Amino acid sequence: MKPSYLFKILLLLTSLVFVSACNKNHNIKNHNIKSDNLIEPLVSVQWLKTHLNDRDLVLLDASVTINSDGKGGFSQISGQKQYNLGHIPNAGFADLMGNLSAESEVDFIMPSAEQFQKAISELGVGDKSRVVLYSSNSNVWAARLWWMLRWAGFDNVAILDGGLKAWKNQGYELSTDKVIRSPQKFSLSLRPELIADRDEVFASINNNQIDLYDAMPAPHYQGLFSMYSRPGHIPTARSLPTSELVEDTGLFRALDEVDLLLDGKQQNRTITYCGGGVAASSLAYTLFRLGYKDVAVYMGSLQEWSANLENPMTIDDIK
Repeated sequence: MKPSYLFKILLLLTSLVFVSACNKNHNIKNHNIKSDNLIEPLVSVQWLKTHLNDRDLVLLDASVTINSDGKGGFSQISGQKQYNLGHIPNAGFADLMGNLSAESEVDFIMPSAEQFQKAISELGVGDKSRVVLYSSNSNVWAARLWWMLRWAGFDNVAILDGGLKAWKNQGYELSTDKVIRSPQKFSLSLRPELIADRDEVFASINNNQIDLYDAMPAPHYQGLFSMYSRPGHIPTARSLPTSELVEDTGLFRALDEVDLLLDGKQQNRTITYCGGGVAASSLAYTLFRLGYKDVAVYMGSLQEWSANLENPMTIDDIK
């Protein structure tokens, strides 16, 4: 696989947004007013514009920035700097590469439940909050935090369809205010079944009661190039890249269109994976919206799986 191809893939995840302005401190206190209705899992920018100042709404920017060296290599950094340069008004910043991950040489390791609880509480999310998540580039970052909140037992959370790009396309204003909310009581009610580990994935191979999906780009699934220790995919896994879940505009595709791409059964246990459990979260989010009841994300994904030679990998025989 030519490096230029990988570079093009990475560019799909990268958005260079620079808005000149000065930073201000903007303190917002939550009122923890219980909403009469649960928020839908996907909301439009028009909905957000209408509800932006609702007292129980917590808006969070979960962006991560992808930097490419132009030679096939890339790095991931916190989206904090990009947030500081311009974000949706009233949005706080949720740092997926900071306190929302465990300290590790590997990116995006799940934090402990206690660490996650503390980090979310400090973002101003309480038990009675409604939460909307977005990211400035690919929606996979927002989906990662969406899935983590669900894992913690919090359901009143949505993703902004199209993220920051859709907001800007409507001509809506940006802000450079640093939003700080007062900590709130965030209770844990863990759903460990939403997270799959290596052993469960290993046992799922050739188990017709469990459907395994690979969310990486198709050439990566086929073994034409690899970003991890070994090329290919986990045996019996089906390919469904996250690029298939969205339109060219960045908006999510209609659910009936995505449903046609799936070979799985809604009653089966379904496990998604990718490289580090981020794109897999976006696929899991879509499956949830389609009505799949038993979905898990393999958070270790290929960064863990491919490093262990006891774990089998398959390369497609492409002619």
